[in-house]
Amino acid sequence: MILVPAIDLVGGRCVRLAQGDFARETVYDADPADALAGFAAAGASEAHLVDLDGARAREPRQHELFAVLARTAPLALQVAGGFRTPDHVGRMLETGIARVVIGSLALDDPDAFAALIDKYGNDRIVLALDVRLDDGIPIVATHGWLTTTGRTLDEVLKQFGSVRHLLVTDISRDGMMEGPNLALMRTVAASYPEIELQASGGVAVLGDLAALSAIGAARAIVGKAIWERRFTVAEGLAHARG
Repeated sequence: MILVPAIDLVGGRCVRLAQGDFARETVYDADPADALAGFAAAGASEAHLVDLDGARAREPRQHELFAVLARTAPLALQVAGGFRTPDHVGRMLETGIARVVIGSLALDDPDAFAALIDKYGNDRIVLALDVRLDDGIPIVATHGWLTTTGRTLDEVLKQFGSVRHLLVTDISRDGMMEGPNLALMRTVAASYPEIELQASGGVAVLGDLAALSAIGAARAIVGKAIWERRFTVAEGLAHARG
């Protein structure tokens, strides 16, 4: 499994939110370019960036910053937030970004999402499904987690047979450092073995990484545990390898 350190950005600042709530924001005193250089120096090969302003506004807000970072960062970048049209995605991929994460666009216009995979390949497009649990059933949320679709994760996934990379976030765990939803991630990994699962939300200790690796996750997206110094990137990489 690959450990992918995460940076959430608001106004160019590195932050973390609790359960996607902008009123529960923690700001970190770090320049994103310096943070990426630090991740790479510790051995990370990838990083995950989120334009939280774009996710909330439903349009790009910090994509120019992504483009600058793509030119200078010493590791591969996966980016999310504010991608609402195929043009947004195409422009970003042209900057040298490795992968673009798409959530709301895929749910709102499945045909446009399928066309993006056809055009750019399924290694450069990530389907993001953010879920809230309803009596244990994962229900997909959209538009910056503000809207619930009423559809289960399985119902949505059946629409997208060509997906290679899938990022699943249990919203209740995101930024809370209470441990990942291993039952959910195990079910997804077992039900869709052809998909490379990116597990997001809740990682708090090194043992969480070993557990995600053991159940078949391909990547673990980790933000707050790294920013709060629960463990270092180098320590996380060692445990993620299993």
